[in-house]
Amino acid sequence: MTIETNPNMRCFRTFQDEHFTDLNLYQYGWEQCTPLKSFGPHTRNCFLFHFVLSGRGTLLANDREYPVQAGQGFLIFPGQITTYVADQTNPWEYVWMEFDGLRVRKSLLLAGLSKNEPIWYAANQEASEQLKTEILRMAHCDLDNISPTQGIGYCWFFLEQLVRSSRQQREDRSSSRLRDFYIREAISFIEQNYQQAISVEEIAAFCRLHRSYLGKIFKESLGKSPQQFLLHYRMAKAEQLLRETEYPIHEISITVGYPNPLHFSRSFKSVYGIAPREYRQMNFIQADRP
Repeated sequence: MTIETNPNMRCFRTFQDEHFTDLNLYQYGWEQCTPLKSFGPHTRNCFLFHFVLSGRGTLLANDREYPVQAGQGFLIFPGQITTYVADQTNPWEYVWMEFDGLRVRKSLLLAGLSKNEPIWYAANQEASEQLKTEILRMAHCDLDNISPTQGIGYCWFFLEQLVRSSRQQREDRSSSRLRDFYIREAISFIEQNYQQAISVEEIAAFCRLHRSYLGKIFKESLGKSPQQFLLHYRMAKAEQLLRETEYPIHEISITVGYPNPLHFSRSFKSVYGIAPREYRQMNFIQADRP
């Protein structure tokens, strides 16, 4: 692989070891570009990420122009035709690295990067500085005194920071926290009201959510719809009463929110595979008597 050099550029190369299948670092370097200096149009065999230290420039990809400035980064995908150009009045200075591997794409997606979204945005200024520190640590290391394994280690640290510092990851975490809050609220409502004839609409209204959104977050987080969760919660309570008490089945039916014992029996069988009476006969726990 030929690396273009000029007086304003420093380039580094790591030893390519094909044993590193999860992540392999091929080359990396630093450059202070001259005004309007461009690369491309060109394609790469691996992922190529640039983090802009200062100045600004433009990435041309996907028939679009993406302005990029200090504190941001841009990613070029394997096989993607791109051109990138330094600004005329404030040309960018960047650190770049070329890498690939089986586990790379997942990290890049978590960082909010894809072919259609090639620009990396930091969650905030502090996050941008954290990534800058990590990528400069690698750019300034002395390859004569580190092993290929250490070089890969630097690359793993970089990818981890790329994900943790990204705006996308922070937004996902915020969204996840809010989603978890709504689910806890819904479950709490079910726990307190399962004995009543509650509906999914009432659960959603309690959480101040649209029914369809409540269904979506339940399915994503618990693998069940709200209806399924309510059914299984009621039947779990009924199962406990069948095993541990001598309450008549029609009373258990009412206790878990089913005024109609026949409806209760059908629901119980849909979960446990047998009717409530049969289940009690097979699993009843006889209380110790004096």
